[in-house]
Amino acid sequence: MSEQKKLIIHTKQKQSDLGDLFGIFFEDLNHAADGGLYAELVQNRSFEFDPIDNKEYHALTAWEKVEHGDSKVNMTVEKEDPLHSNNVHYLSLNVIGTCGRAGVKNLGFNSGIPVKQGNNYLFSFYARTDSDQSKVMTVALESADEKDVHAVQKIEITASKWKRYEVTLTSSETDNSSRLVLTTEQQGNVYIDMVSLFPEKTYKDRHNGLRKDIAEKLEALTPKFMRFPGGCLVHDGSLKEDDRNSMYRWKNTIGNVETRAPRRNNWHYHQTLGLGYYEYFQFCEDIGAKPIPILPAGYDPHHQRIVPIEELKPWIDDALDLIEFATGGSTTEWGAKRMELGHPEPFELEYIGIGNEEVGEPFYERYAYFHKAIKERYPDIKIINSSGPFAAGSEYERGWKSAKENNSDFVDEHYYQSAEWFLANYHRYDDFREGDPKVFLGEYATGGNTYYNALAEAAFMTGLEKNAHAVGLACYAPMLCNVDYVKWDPNLIWFNNHEVYGTPNYYVQKLFMNHQGDYGLNVELKGFKKQKEPKDKPIVGNIKLGSIRNTSHFHDIVVTNKDTGEKKDYKAMTCEGMDHLTLDNIKWGNYELSLKAKKSDGPLGFKIYFGHEDDKNHFIWEIGGWENQDSLIATRAKSWNSCLTQSRFSVENDKEYHLKLAVMGREIRTFIDGTLINETKDKLPVIEPLYYSASIDETTRYVILKVVNVQSIPMSTQLIVNGLDEERYHLKIHELSGYELEAKNSFEFPEHIIPKETEIVMRGNTIDYEFQKHSVTIIRMRPMDINM
Repeated sequence: MSEQKKLIIHTKQKQSDLGDLFGIFFEDLNHAADGGLYAELVQNRSFEFDPIDNKEYHALTAWEKVEHGDSKVNMTVEKEDPLHSNNVHYLSLNVIGTCGRAGVKNLGFNSGIPVKQGNNYLFSFYARTDSDQSKVMTVALESADEKDVHAVQKIEITASKWKRYEVTLTSSETDNSSRLVLTTEQQGNVYIDMVSLFPEKTYKDRHNGLRKDIAEKLEALTPKFMRFPGGCLVHDGSLKEDDRNSMYRWKNTIGNVETRAPRRNNWHYHQTLGLGYYEYFQFCEDIGAKPIPILPAGYDPHHQRIVPIEELKPWIDDALDLIEFATGGSTTEWGAKRMELGHPEPFELEYIGIGNEEVGEPFYERYAYFHKAIKERYPDIKIINSSGPFAAGSEYERGWKSAKENNSDFVDEHYYQSAEWFLANYHRYDDFREGDPKVFLGEYATGGNTYYNALAEAAFMTGLEKNAHAVGLACYAPMLCNVDYVKWDPNLIWFNNHEVYGTPNYYVQKLFMNHQGDYGLNVELKGFKKQKEPKDKPIVGNIKLGSIRNTSHFHDIVVTNKDTGEKKDYKAMTCEGMDHLTLDNIKWGNYELSLKAKKSDGPLGFKIYFGHEDDKNHFIWEIGGWENQDSLIATRAKSWNSCLTQSRFSVENDKEYHLKLAVMGREIRTFIDGTLINETKDKLPVIEPLYYSASIDETTRYVILKVVNVQSIPMSTQLIVNGLDEERYHLKIHELSGYELEAKNSFEFPEHIIPKETEIVMRGNTIDYEFQKHSVTIIRMRPMDINM
């Protein structure tokens, strides 16, 4: 007779403090800020777009002429008499003709400028004439075909010096593709800059504020923290703070928006910095999230720009000044600056991160100086180190070594892997030691926005919660994506210029954040038959040799069966560009590939495919990949790559390398010139009967149970809650279930996949419960005598 299946929560057996476990990550990627969360509706408002941002950009990007009647206009961008030295370009309009009107219109983002009937829009710009003669300009919101005028106002420009003018426009219609049109019927010159249009209804009605619907979507998550402003955006750039393509320097992002210098966004577009550090701190405060600012450490691993150690002090001072800006009083320089900007009370600041997924010794050498200086002045600030963008390998280990040597409070881990990898690595943090630096899982996601991806992430997150002794912070990434400006996919939230929807991944994150609890509880699963460890399915399939943007030559190619000694020899081959040539279909489970390789030109190295079933399922050994800095092993499952391990390696031109790949079952080792470079094992998922965690909210006395069933059958169990001694308990259940694994949300069906809520009563401390197939279930329980 089999043992009855039970899930037992021990409410009196507290585990680790869950602290600030689940939060969010913001990076201005996919036009997440400009054209997204930042509510400005005018694109290229200060005529500062430039080819340095994007080769397609110019100073009049998103602007077009408007000419009616016999009036004509000459448009030029000038810089002889700028509004501000940080904002040197402005538009000169020279209108010719006396019958009609002429000027300029802005196209906005996406399909245009969205307006709603009855809503107010706050227009402002700086303008001047070339004499003391005034000019009257008409400001209008018009349809794209110019047939309908939704709102109109007139502004008289009265001075030859720069002056700010503003009016309110009330739209008579709803139009998601309108244009902002500025025209005059008078001849002569007029100069304009900082042309701005904000909806009056921003989030919290903030000046220079945020788009309400997106901000409320983030607020609804109830995150414990927000990490900002990136991401690779933090450290990719010039070392000179005044350069257009500088690293992200926080001091350039505060103060009046017209004084903020434009910046090249490393995701190949323009960044106004209208959403800057003051706004980030304010938004964190508004949504109840602790701010986690991330600062550069004077090292750009993308281009090997490195600040000499003896010149590092200004960078360290920036970090110290930031803490003072957030927490300092009126007698401090930067605390006074915060107060001047409108926030007399300090912002809450508990964490600070130095660097973002860094690789290379130069970062860790510099990190130590930051850590020492911050701890000496602000010993209570928790400092986050980095362990690179890989889940394992030499750079990952270097990051952890640095964190332990410097007594870092956290180590920032990043990985984007397949859903199968997340399930296979559910127990990743089980053996991490309490007392070591904690993990900040600062970026993670499976490779898609389907229900299956969300399900796998939910299963993994129960493991994060159960291992709160080792994992202190975690946030999905990236968070926001404008559907017309995609630089990265998948993302948590998608939007266009007037709509926003959360993915299934969003609703999983929302469930975990809304129902985190204060302390973990001990949970037992009894009577379930656990899946056996799968046998090591051998890695078999085609071997292919390839080049990465160069001409690569391969010879002395031999594949050896390590069980029988059989050898296969192959003729020399050459690959060009991104070509790859099939060598053979290898069916052996224990083999070794040996070859000589040399590249004669090009910036990168070689790529060897093995276990190649098809283009969606295979393994890769990449030598001299990403900026010619890595040797890594990756597996591709269902079109998404998972990096299994990585080490530093660069391939030189015209140098011959002896490459060796050894595969035994699912264990993989690589050698270059006889030196072991990579060693890993591709773990297959062992599907748990149920993935689960439990916690208690000490304020409300709620016991919170999270259960994920990734299997294709329902799982019935007896739910037992030990330590409860009331007669009846109220159970509020939030459940995601009943969806096809490939299902998604969309603009057409934004809530196709959302949690359902039910309430039931449990008598005593036991109830029979069935967890549906492919489900995420949150059960909140409390005694019936508590009035909530």
